[in-house]
Amino acid sequence: MMNDEFQLAPLPPDADTAEMLEAIGPLEERPAESQYFVFPSGRERFCLPVLDVEEVLEWPIVTKLPLGPSYLMGIFNLRGAIVPLIDIAMTEGRRPGLLPKHVVVASMRVEGSHEDVRIGIASDEVVGTYSVTSDDMLHQAPENVPHCIGMLRHDDRLALVLDLPRLLEVFPGPTI
Repeated sequence: MMNDEFQLAPLPPDADTAEMLEAIGPLEERPAESQYFVFPSGRERFCLPVLDVEEVLEWPIVTKLPLGPSYLMGIFNLRGAIVPLIDIAMTEGRRPGLLPKHVVVASMRVEGSHEDVRIGIASDEVVGTYSVTSDDMLHQAPENVPHCIGMLRHDDRLALVLDLPRLLEVFPGPTI
């Protein structure tokens, strides 16, 4: 269903784009923004830069791996790719009876490899995506959370900023 109030139309060839950009204001005066995806897992809220998040899924069919570490919930099939699924709330404290409902699929480029490394992170819900400035970031993480590099202020709360390389060191997935 189309909204009659909002329609996109191409700019006419004689449009003064410089005037339009001037109306927005100079870029130098606006603080640099970054976008972060925020999600809870257990008792904590975590976040990742949106560029590290490949997608968010409803809970998939998970295959458990025998003799795997307690944080490794198993593996799942993502369009033909096998992705390990970890539960970082195992160390942060998952509420009893509260099972995750979503998977945040994060990916990162590894030097010397032609494919990205993917990891699924169990999430209780999706909080949202936030545009933040450097004033919203605290560059000091709790000492007992080695896979975090800081904290993000949002909605009068804090979210721990995950560092994917450190996360993969602390929670190594199976080699597939």
